Amino acid sequence: MAREIMVGSEQDGCVPVRIGGAAPLALIAGPCVLESMDVCRAVAGELKRLSQLLNIGVVFKSSFDKANRTSISSYRGPGIDAGLEMLAQVKREFGMPVLTDVHEPWQAERAAQVVDIIQVPAFLCRQTDLLLAAGRTGKPVNIKKGQFLSPWDMANAVEKVASTGNEQILLTERGTSFGYRNLVVDFRSLPIMRGLGYPVVFDLTHSLQLPGGMGTATGGMREFAPHLMRAACAVGVDALFMEVHPNPEAALSDASTMLSVYGLEELLRTAQAIDRIVRAPHAEEASAG
Repeated sequence: MAREIMVGSEQDGCVPVRIGGAAPLALIAGPCVLESMDVCRAVAGELKRLSQLLNIGVVFKSSFDKANRTSISSYRGPGIDAGLEMLAQVKREFGMPVLTDVHEPWQAERAAQVVDIIQVPAFLCRQTDLLLAAGRTGKPVNIKKGQFLSPWDMANAVEKVASTGNEQILLTERGTSFGYRNLVVDFRSLPIMRGLGYPVVFDLTHSLQLPGGMGTATGGMREFAPHLMRAACAVGVDALFMEVHPNPEAALSDASTMLSVYGLEELLRTAQAIDRIVRAPHAEEASAG
């Protein structure tokens, strides 16, 4: 069983979220990139409602800068100063932990002053200096598995973060490159990465991408979201990662795979039902022990 990580604290005005160990399924969700406080409030408000309705731990996620957009003309975000202030505002108003990704080592310490999880993007998961900087913040670090890596290779990324003394590590599956402009998910990666001893997250929406599939933008197949979600929960994960938006078609980044934040309730109820079935034998073993 993977170790349990506690995200956020009441001292920071947040409802703490447990991920891993014997904790039930958690959710990491939010818009791909920070667009406006109106979008943030719409998403965070609905996520908080779902958290209370379904008794599911929720972490709000969004990026202050998408440094790996397909086209030079693509919207990247408000930048680190304005972006961190927006994330801090979400945290204050809605009392939920927040996550953002960093692309350069110097950004890690700045982000750690606000966010509860530092995320290392998939394309950068082998960047030693970035992993070390994230680890040194002392905050939980979510490492996304690169589209070019096997799940076994993630042991090296884990070792880099753990070398800083930080064992609060999450590992996220987001699909593997399969030929040109396509991602597929090898669900064997989930138990393999969990075997490293850390909680495993399934990135539902990025796994649906067709990278560069629209020429100057990433395409995707959001219609397969329920199918991949059910498969991941059946295999066993500690959290689901989703990019959601009040109006996905109008989203400024990853519009083709973004899910509507107002359509999550049924999806999450299904995920929780599968999660309970999968966890039941382990719960019985623990009580018997």
